[in-house]
Amino acid sequence: MDLTLIIQTVISGIGTGIIYGLIGIGFCVIYNASGIVNFAQGMFVMLGGMVTHALLTRAGLPLALAIPITILLAAALGIAVDRLVVQPLWRRNATMFVMILATLAAQIVVERATLMIAGDQPRTFSGFTSAAPWKVGGVAISPQLLWIAGASLFLVGALALFFKRTRTGRAMRACAINREAAALQGIPVAQMLALSFALSAALGAIAGILITPTQYTAFNVGVPFAISGFIAAILGGFGNAAGAFAGGIMLGVAQALAIVFFGAGFKNVAALSILLVFLLARPQGLFGKAH
Repeated sequence: MDLTLIIQTVISGIGTGIIYGLIGIGFCVIYNASGIVNFAQGMFVMLGGMVTHALLTRAGLPLALAIPITILLAAALGIAVDRLVVQPLWRRNATMFVMILATLAAQIVVERATLMIAGDQPRTFSGFTSAAPWKVGGVAISPQLLWIAGASLFLVGALALFFKRTRTGRAMRACAINREAAALQGIPVAQMLALSFALSAALGAIAGILITPTQYTAFNVGVPFAISGFIAAILGGFGNAAGAFAGGIMLGVAQALAIVFFGAGFKNVAALSILLVFLLARPQGLFGKAH
């Protein structure tokens, strides 16, 4: 097979994998704050693309204004999911299985509402810059890929500093370890959980905004993105943001290569195969510690 094609495929896989990594980090943010696995994460990715497109085409807003509005709306919806769905169950000490079902139900409701409001037609919008792709030999590098990589690396670094160096970040992690003990120390547990949902929703929306110029979005893309992000989080060691980012890149490259070598039908096979190998050989993930 042509080496140029393989390199181009790997670059494309890295771009998609970075998005998976961001979604995986969204899972980690909530898990680190509460111990909850939020399967509504994919809907924020979908809304990131859909709402930005609506603001650009229907409201006529410039991209520089549409992006922050979309992120703020997603964060507000994240808080709403926390207040209306998660907090009532959390106060009753609901099991993880119930939490997962509840967040999945929230995602389905939002997807159906999006279908009714926006229809089922796929949507996209132009990249952040109009520059032509850079050519290195026979390999083309899209400017949008550089936006994806740059923005994602910045977010990973900022979140790492937030959780390690700030009182709020440490308080969120304390809530995940033992919420009763955290409350006894004066930490407002409910507020920390709401903040974690807002951060996670914002990350999902940013992922959707970054990826939509490179591929179409629609009302039903949330679940596939959520599954890929969840796998990325597991590959990295659940709760480890840097690991989720690396796991997402690994997953994206593996899927891209599987499509080239075996066909599009093997995309999910590659993802599930990698997940199975890690669960059997290294269940603690890439950066996790063995117990």
